[in-house]
Amino acid sequence: MVTYEHPRPAVTVDCVVFGFDENDLKVLLIQRKYEPFRGVWALPGGFVHLEENLEQAAARELWEETGIKGCFLEQLYTFGRPDRDPRDRVITVAYYALINLNDYPVQADSDAIRVAWFAMDDIPKLAFDHEEILKTAQQRLKGKITYQPIGFELLPDKFTLTQLQRLYEIILATGLDKRNFRRKLLAMGFLEETNEIQTDVAHRAARLYRFNKVRYEQVRQNGFNFEL
Repeated sequence: MVTYEHPRPAVTVDCVVFGFDENDLKVLLIQRKYEPFRGVWALPGGFVHLEENLEQAAARELWEETGIKGCFLEQLYTFGRPDRDPRDRVITVAYYALINLNDYPVQADSDAIRVAWFAMDDIPKLAFDHEEILKTAQQRLKGKITYQPIGFELLPDKFTLTQLQRLYEIILATGLDKRNFRRKLLAMGFLEETNEIQTDVAHRAARLYRFNKVRYEQVRQNGFNFEL
């Protein structure tokens, strides 16, 4: 049997899942069932099993604690401050996801008492160093959305240009000129106008658009620059 001279830290994964409801950018949190931090809100996550890789562990923990399954997870950053977990020396690898929250109903399970969406300006006190992890994910989202069209993953399949602009303004925390924003987005060539308009709205119904992923990939391979 091989023995190791040096102690080995435990490894966990944590998931930052963003959603959008037209008024707020939201993040999915669980209320912990067990110590440490029993009853405190936290990011979904847990320990990595020996037989699984990191992404498999992140997907499993997200499904076990929130009921979300099949969403795309991207590795964010590794957090390893020695005192970040009161139980032991624990290193965590964080992942983040962008989803249309209407497509993924949530349900608390495993070691979660409750699961809920929270607006980014109404985040409760979080367990461990999850506030730092969430802040890092928010900065990654803010930077990435200016050069890659990841925001469409937060929207319904069909959306208005007003909804799209509102999403960008919330993530970037700044106002955008309506005419200039629309001109640039439409000129990029991967917004596809549908023959449909909004229904069941009190205001004048707006035209619906969809994101054409095939067209985007064609444009990107030709040296496309998404920056607004």
